[in-house]
Amino acid sequence: MSSRTDDGRRGKIQMGKQRKKTDYTDVSDVGISEEKRERLYAAQTECCVNWTNRHGWPVGVLHRFVWHEEKFWVTCMGQRKRVPALTARPESSVVVSSEGTWLGGDITTTAKTLAVVHEDDDDVKAWFYPMLASRLRAGDPEGQAEFTRRNDTPGRVIIELIPQQWITYDGPLLESDLRGIPYNPRLAKHSRNVTSPPEGWEMEYL
Repeated sequence: MSSRTDDGRRGKIQMGKQRKKTDYTDVSDVGISEEKRERLYAAQTECCVNWTNRHGWPVGVLHRFVWHEEKFWVTCMGQRKRVPALTARPESSVVVSSEGTWLGGDITTTAKTLAVVHEDDDDVKAWFYPMLASRLRAGDPEGQAEFTRRNDTPGRVIIELIPQQWITYDGPLLESDLRGIPYNPRLAKHSRNVTSPPEGWEMEYL
C-alpha cells in the first residue's frame, strides 16, 4: 500500500486525533511525517535504487545508503550497467522500508529522483565514505577505516539521487484509523516476515 504525500497533507496528523476508516480503499492520507521520515533514514541503512535500461525495462538493486543534505547517496563500481543508464536517463526512484529496524514494519517511502553520477570527486569522497562507514560499522573505528579503504578504490563512483516527489505510507497510522484508536508516533507494527529459522537452519552471523 502507498500514500501520495506530495499534496501538502503530510505531517498534519495530530497525536491523539481519532479518524474513521473501515478498509484499505483510501490510503491517500496516511503518509509519514517528515520527522518520521528522518527517523526512518537514520535507522535503515538499505534502500532500493530503480532506473530504466535502454530498452525501457525498469530495474532495481539494493544499496546501502547515506541520507545527506536531503538527498540519497550510494556507491558502486563504474562498470556497473546502472552507471551509464543513470547518466543517460537520470529519472529514477529510491524505495526505503522500515523492515528490520526498531521502527517495526509497514512504513515505506518512495522518492522519485534525479541521479547525478560523481566520478573521482575527491570532495564528495572525503565525506561520503566515512559517513557510510560510520553507519555500517558503528562503534568500530578500525572497522570503519577498513571499510573506507575497501571502498575508496579506482573506478568506483558515487551516485547522488535528488528527490523530486514523494510517495509514503505509514502502516501504524492506518492501523490506528481502522481500530479507531488515537494515533501517536510510538505506535509500531511487528514485522510480518519470518525471522526465526526452521529447525536445523540456525544461522552463524559474521
